[in-house]
Amino acid sequence: MRDGSSPPERRYSGKFFLPSLVVSQFAASPLSILTSLFLVDMALTFECSVGILGQLSTLSSIVAVVFALTMGALSVRFKHKSLLTIGLLSILISALGCFLALDLNSEFISYSLYGVGLAMVGPMTTTLVGEHLPLKKRANAVGWVIAGGSLAYFVGAPIMALIAVLGSWRLTLLGFVVPISLVGILLTFVGVPSTSPLHQQSISNETYFESFKGVFSNRSATACLVGNVLRSAAFVAILLYSISFFREQLLVSMDSASVIILVLALCYTLGSLVSGGFVNRFGMKPVTISTALLAGIFTIFFTYVSNLWLSLASASIGCWFVGMVTSSSVSLTLEQVPKSRGTMMSINTAAVSLGSALGAAVGGWALILFSYQALSIILGLMGIVAALIFYFLVIDPTRT
Repeated sequence: MRDGSSPPERRYSGKFFLPSLVVSQFAASPLSILTSLFLVDMALTFECSVGILGQLSTLSSIVAVVFALTMGALSVRFKHKSLLTIGLLSILISALGCFLALDLNSEFISYSLYGVGLAMVGPMTTTLVGEHLPLKKRANAVGWVIAGGSLAYFVGAPIMALIAVLGSWRLTLLGFVVPISLVGILLTFVGVPSTSPLHQQSISNETYFESFKGVFSNRSATACLVGNVLRSAAFVAILLYSISFFREQLLVSMDSASVIILVLALCYTLGSLVSGGFVNRFGMKPVTISTALLAGIFTIFFTYVSNLWLSLASASIGCWFVGMVTSSSVSLTLEQVPKSRGTMMSINTAAVSLGSALGAAVGGWALILFSYQALSIILGLMGIVAALIFYFLVIDPTRT
């Protein structure tokens, strides 16, 4: 790395290291699948509208924002492996609570704990990549970690749909979400090292205040956070509301919806995986800008065509670019403040969660007051604005 203040490169050759991070990210996604695939069914269970139940995502995202800011300090003091494990435990408890929920209020309370898990799992997986892998391997590793979350959709959606046919959406929690969380916890114990030279250095040389100051005094780092708020808000249109759009507006059946979510997840996964190659060739910043712009455009377009195949094609291409921009923007953010990666990525998780809450809230109200078309154009424009912020205000520290 060309930044003279950056820590020396380290390598961790454990064969279970990257797989454990990928599986941890995988385990963090099934509860999102629940609200994406079964939002209509859950609304019927709790006798409320889809727009109101969509606020489950808003609440969990708000909780993730608050807790991720706390994580910025905790990541300086505690082992990152321990924080990752606690995050997976939080997701496990949230799933059990959602299974047992008897009314809408208890469902909201249980699902909010999912935000705690997201606030811990997301930043710790990427922070561990930054600590234990050299620069030339990080972009591809981040791509795999991001893809781990979308692979959960590709693998989990059909399994959860099948389980729901055999029982109900509640049964998917015990049949899939809980076991996957347990596997993630086990692999974390086996594959992730307990100590880190960088972590020990940050405890002895930096105060909590200095760690936060190092992030917010950096204009490029702050711009990254703002850009990530907007791009994550934008893509809620596809990631949360697209399946409901296909079911309600284009009259797609549940069986067909489970296939569509597979297609979208596959496109997102492939976008995440190929992003590393594009980043290594063209750079993190150009890839982030171009893919954010294209994702925003296709987010707007997919609800404006009445033909199912054209709409699905547009949403699929949008998901491809969402996967690319997610991976490339995380890589770009990871390199902004190398000496405070744990704090930077925790604050970034708060930013992404804030964006998700903003997208879910704005999207939900746009859907209640107007239409799916209004939802997509409002959120898609946020993605385009994010591309402009990355272009004008963010720098790539590895190329300066």
